[in-house]
Amino acid sequence: MRYKLLGRSGLRVSELALGTMTFGENWGWGASKDESRAMFEAFAEAGGNFIDTANRYTDGTSEEFVGEFVKGDREAFVVASKYSLFTRRHSANDGGNQRKNLVQSVEGSLKRLSMDYIDLLWLHAWDGMTPVEEIMRSLDDLVRAGKILYVAISDTPAWQVSRANMLAELRGWTPFVALQIEYSLIMRDAERDLLPMANELELAVTPWGILGGGVLTGKYNKPDANEPKRMNSPQPRTSAANLRIAAEVVAIAEEIGRPASQVATNWVRQQGLKVPMIPIIGARSVKQVRDNLACLEFALTREQMARLDAISQIPLGFPHDFLSSGGVRDVTFGGYYERIDNHRK
Repeated sequence: MRYKLLGRSGLRVSELALGTMTFGENWGWGASKDESRAMFEAFAEAGGNFIDTANRYTDGTSEEFVGEFVKGDREAFVVASKYSLFTRRHSANDGGNQRKNLVQSVEGSLKRLSMDYIDLLWLHAWDGMTPVEEIMRSLDDLVRAGKILYVAISDTPAWQVSRANMLAELRGWTPFVALQIEYSLIMRDAERDLLPMANELELAVTPWGILGGGVLTGKYNKPDANEPKRMNSPQPRTSAANLRIAAEVVAIAEEIGRPASQVATNWVRQQGLKVPMIPIIGARSVKQVRDNLACLEFALTREQMARLDAISQIPLGFPHDFLSSGGVRDVTFGGYYERIDNHRK
């Protein structure tokens, strides 16, 4: 395991993060406490120190398990939790980005984790209601109080993230150091604005959904007798286009003797960004965790990356395609575009 600096901070995190939304059986599909502990220990034994949880995961059980598992060596781990999602449905302020929910959410997380502070707190999802000034000042207050050390943001439009960090910079508040997004070979929308923004603002990126809900493992390319119509499923994730992408992942996996899941994970890991790309691996068994960790044993070749890029490429749309067109570059640079060495690409 190697380690990455988390954005514009000195915090060192492992090159993979362990997602713990499966820690606990409250939702009917997670892992037992013993299996969760085994997954955690396998990750830690491999050198993993970056643990991702949230106040909402398995109704709080995930945080309770994480707190118990790291207790023996708390300082060795970077524990990240989240706020925004409700913990009680019938309460107007028990959810959202506002100061009241932030404070009560962090206090609840600290109790469940049995910790004095959280290393990294994510704003889990943009609520579209709370003023950005309230959010950034409230987060900064908790940093100054020592209850959280770093702040980050998840599932939010790029323009809101960039505005928030500029406001924090101008007012001397704590800025976001990382961005969490859905990103995979079948979900490349973040390449339009979120990833360019992360590069520009030096935000580490922690993608979730890297296997496309299981599509990129290739399992939906082989419908079994119980699901004869799966190949023609109307669900977006199992569209014909996505199954073609999955087939290419499987083809490369067979060529190199690796599971398709590891190929899909490494395509994410090897994105050519200036900022670190730290995939969140999720699992329901210790075997799946070990299989995920094995992606660190190899890298995809340039040719393999190009094949996957080509079959999954999306149109960036306006203004990206417009600005990169030959005509616009000609009138912007007067014929000098190709003669300028641009280190800001």
